[in-house]
Amino acid sequence: MPQPTQTVRDLIPLVARIAVGVVFIAHGLQKFLEWGVDGTAASFEQMGVPLPEVSAWIAALVETVGGLALLVGFALPVAGVLLAAVMVGAMVFVHLPQGFFASEGGVELVLLLAAAALALGFNGGRFSVDHALGSGRKLSTGTPVNS
Repeated sequence: MPQPTQTVRDLIPLVARIAVGVVFIAHGLQKFLEWGVDGTAASFEQMGVPLPEVSAWIAALVETVGGLALLVGFALPVAGVLLAAVMVGAMVFVHLPQGFFASEGGVELVLLLAAAALALGFNGGRFSVDHALGSGRKLSTGTPVNS
């Protein structure tokens, strides 16, 4: 089976970062612009999320800023971990009791978003701000983190 060129292999994480970043940005902006942070906090309180006012700010900021960081490829490991942490919080406090499927409010979407954020955070590709700035640190194997 023919192997894709290096350029194609470098484009795949970019396309994935854009798609996943847009989803996170949309959810973060929804908390700011559609529901407002107060409305988000009230909703979080009803769902039993601890410290709903603080949690609403954290979720809205991490999803918006982290989604943007993922989209452009900046501080990818940090963005990936923070986005995944917010999704794990959503999973534990809101979605887990609803089962698996997103159509029933289950963990499906947040689980997928957490995994995608981590995968792209640590394998964000050559077409990223991190790579352009030379901040793709090397692992002990000598393999750059963001390549």
